[in-house]
Amino acid sequence: MSKIRTLIVDDESLARKGLAVRLKQIEDIDVVELCSSGEQALELCTNQQIDLVFLDIQMPTMNGFEVARALSESVKPLPAIVFVTAFDHYAVKAFEIHALDYILKPVDDNRLKQAVEKVHSYLKTQQDNAHKKKLASFVAGITGNNCEEILRKLATGDTIEDKKYPESIAVKEQGEIIRVSAASIQWIDAAGDYMCLHCSDGQTHILRKTMKELEQELDPKLFVRVHRSAIVNTKQISKLVTQSSGEYLLVLENGQELKVSRSYRDKVKAALAS
Repeated sequence: MSKIRTLIVDDESLARKGLAVRLKQIEDIDVVELCSSGEQALELCTNQQIDLVFLDIQMPTMNGFEVARALSESVKPLPAIVFVTAFDHYAVKAFEIHALDYILKPVDDNRLKQAVEKVHSYLKTQQDNAHKKKLASFVAGITGNNCEEILRKLATGDTIEDKKYPESIAVKEQGEIIRVSAASIQWIDAAGDYMCLHCSDGQTHILRKTMKELEQELDPKLFVRVHRSAIVNTKQISKLVTQSSGEYLLVLENGQELKVSRSYRDKVKAALAS
């Protein structure tokens, strides 16, 4: 078997060099590059064949989860990814099954050899698709707005639970409780102490709940806050218009126009780009 072309990605110089020294003792590992950032690793993986990436989690600009997501979206075949972390053992178990393997800092030689053995098995059986699906599913759920919270929980050893967002919202109308499909909601605006759910069937449902409570209940991959009193279904966004005044106006597929406040402008742009 040819040597396993390997990247070490860590913003700490000593950590990179220390891991490289240990890997040189393993005969079939070829350390191609020591990367100080996720961006550098992405560029190398895009332009070269890389079989294995040892990936630190806490890095500035682009953390390990974000690097993993970017790799899963842009690099084929996906390299085997082994997370390297300073988090305690119990916290790491929260995501152990989602990565090919993980190693705790400081790196132990025996533990490193075990990780490399897993990589051998992975490459031998060519389980790229299964690994990619697990990894992509995992990082998609924890990146973005929730990533820092996940990192905090890992650092403190708190339990991590995959948050499931409801497919429908319960609304009480005329003494009855009906369920409004979340996917059918085009936009939501506030009317005093009530929320107005404007749906694709032309109906508007009134819900007594705060904007903050409703925002936390809705899937952030589908809904984005555009104003202190408005939330929009991203699949309903047609375009974002810059007005002569410098303000932004959001236009939905049905022609509805909504003002975008400056504090939410970047989030809306990101939603349009995704």
